[in-house]
Amino acid sequence: MTTGEKIAALRKRKGITQEQLSTILKVSRQSVSRWEMDAAFPETEKLIKLSRILDCSIDFLLNTDRQESGTSTAEVSADDCFQFIRECGYFFLATSHDDIPRLRPMGMIYSDGKALFIATDKRKNVYSELTGNPSVELASYNLSTRKWIRISGRMELECSGKIREEMLALYPMITQEYVGQNEIFFVIFKLFINGIHID
Repeated sequence: MTTGEKIAALRKRKGITQEQLSTILKVSRQSVSRWEMDAAFPETEKLIKLSRILDCSIDFLLNTDRQESGTSTAEVSADDCFQFIRECGYFFLATSHDDIPRLRPMGMIYSDGKALFIATDKRKNVYSELTGNPSVELASYNLSTRKWIRISGRMELECSGKIREEMLALYPMITQEYVGQNEIFFVIFKLFINGIHID
C-alpha cells in the first residue's frame, strides 16, 4: 500500500471524513484528497499529527514495503484482533522494565470496536511495568488456523465506567475476585495500536 492508500484506509476505519481531517490538521480538504491520491505528500509536522490521529506509526505510513507479507494494519480492526485472540483463548503480553524484556500469558481482553483494552491488577508487576514503560507487544497463536497475530503499541490507563462495565459483563470472574476493598486493585489499560501483523 502507498502512503496515500494507508491514510485513506485508516481515516475511513476511524469514521473521519476528508473534511474533518482537514479541519483537525488545518489544511484544505483538497490537500487531504491529494495526499490520499498520492498526488502530494504531507509535510513532516502533518505526518506526526496524522500518526497520532490515525493511531499508527510514522514508519507504517512511510514504508510501502513493510506490509508486503501478512495483513496490514489498515485491513484489520480492533474487533478483528479481539475475535482472533478470543478464539485462541489467551495472548502473550511483552513489556520491558529496566531494559529487561518480560513476557507473560494473559486472558482478559476487550474491544469497543475502536480500541483494545486489557484488564490486570495494580498489585501485579505488569501494572508497574505498563505505567513505567507503556510500549508493548501482544501476540497470540491460533492452533486451528496455524496463524499468529502480533500487535504493537502503547498502553494508557483507561478510566471509562462504560468500558469497565462491559469488561465486567464479559468476564464475570472479575466481579468475584474484586469485591469490596479489593475493587480498587482492578485496572484497565487501553492499547493504542501502532502495528498489526497476521501471518
